Amino acid sequence: MCSAERNIDLQPILSDPSLILELKTRRPPSLEGRAGCETWSVDFSPDGAWFAWSMGHGIVWVVAWPLDSEESQAGELDRGDKSFSCGEPVWGLAFGPRPPKSPALSHKNTQSKGDRLLLATGLENGAIKIWNVLTGGLLFDLRGHEGVVRNLVFPQNGKLTLVSTSRDRTLRIWDLKHKVPKVQVLTGHKDWISCCCVSPDCSMVASVGRFDRMVCLWSLRSYTFIRNLTGAPHKTFYLLASCHFSPDGALLATAAFSGSSWWIDLWDPYTADKLATLVNYCEIYGQNQISAIQFSHDGLHLAIVTEDRALRIWELGQKGMVMQTKEDRASNGLCCNFHPLGGVVATGTRDGHVRFWKVPAVVPTLCHLCRSTLRLSVSTHQMEAMPIPRRILEYLTYRNIPALLQTPCSPEDDWGS
Repeated sequence: MCSAERNIDLQPILSDPSLILELKTRRPPSLEGRAGCETWSVDFSPDGAWFAWSMGHGIVWVVAWPLDSEESQAGELDRGDKSFSCGEPVWGLAFGPRPPKSPALSHKNTQSKGDRLLLATGLENGAIKIWNVLTGGLLFDLRGHEGVVRNLVFPQNGKLTLVSTSRDRTLRIWDLKHKVPKVQVLTGHKDWISCCCVSPDCSMVASVGRFDRMVCLWSLRSYTFIRNLTGAPHKTFYLLASCHFSPDGALLATAAFSGSSWWIDLWDPYTADKLATLVNYCEIYGQNQISAIQFSHDGLHLAIVTEDRALRIWELGQKGMVMQTKEDRASNGLCCNFHPLGGVVATGTRDGHVRFWKVPAVVPTLCHLCRSTLRLSVSTHQMEAMPIPRRILEYLTYRNIPALLQTPCSPEDDWGS
C-alpha cells in the first residue's frame, strides 16, 4: 500500500560543512530505538530524480530529488513523495531501469512507458516486492528465498533482470519480462551472503559470504560459477562485509575482517589477482566494523561507512583519504550510495535516519577518462595481448599501485605516474 502522508523531517545541518541534509523519521515514542527501525538500504533512481530508503518498521519512503529547496523544507511544496508499506522489515532495495512495455507489466499497469519506475524491496521473510513508484502499484510479489533478502541489484543494461541475495546462501536471477517471472538459482556459498554487485558491463556478479570466507564471481550470461577470490597466505577471511565494482569493471573492492584487523582489498576480477590493500583500518581508526563500501560513478572516490557512523572517502589517486566525518556512536552506520550525477553521497543508520554529504570535487584527468572508457569494454586478458608499452599497460590494468600494498595512500602516490 502506498501513502503520500509525510512523516519525515528534512533538517539542514550546519555543524559540519560537508553535511547537506538529514532525513529524520517521525515515529511514535513507543517505536523509537526499538529493533526494526534500521535503514539497511538506500538508493537513487538511475536518472537521479528519486531517492528511496528503508526507514524501518516495514516502510520505504521515496522522495523527489533534490531535497534542499526552501519550499520542500517548509512542507509547502507537493513533491509527489510516496511511502510503501511492505508488511515486513526491509533489508534491501533497488531502483530498476525504466522498462519497455512488456506483457508482465501491462497485465498490472496500463500506464505509458514514462509512467513506470520500478523499486524492488527485499524483506525479512524472504519475499521480494516490486513496485511501480509513480503509481504506487505492486507489480510482483516474488517468493523463493528462505531467509532475509539482503541485497538487490538491477543490472543497468535496460533489461528487466533482478539479482537478489539472501541469508539462505543463494543468489537468484529473476527474469521479469514474463508474466510469471523465471528464476535462476546460484548456489555455492556456505553461509549468509552479505553483499552482491554487478559489473558495469553486466557480465559478472560478485558476492561475498559473511562467514564462509568466499568472494565469488558468477557469470550473468551463463549463470555459472567463475571463480573464488582468496586472500594472501597470511590473511584468512573471518568476516566479509561488502563488495563493489569500479565503474569501468576493472576493479573489485572488498571489505574483510580477520583476527583483529579490518582491511579493504582491490582485485582484478578477470585474473583474480589482488592488486592492493588500501588500508588496515584497525591500525588507524580502531576496531570499527566496516558496514559498506562503494565506488563513486566517476571512479575517483571510494566511500567507506563504519559502525561509528563515520563516513570516509578515499580519492583513489594522488590524495588518499580526502574526507572523514565526525564519529557518532549514538547510532551505527549501515549503508551508503552515491548520486548518479555525482557530488552527493547518502548514508543510512541504525536509527532509521539518512544523511546526505557533499563529496569533494575532483576533476578527472584525461588519462583516467581514457582508461575508464577503454576498460569498460576490454578485459585484462585482452589488454595484455595488445602491443603497448609496459608502463602504459600497467596503468591501464591498475598494476601501477604496488606501493599501496605497503602503506596507505599519501599525496606522493600517483596511479598514473
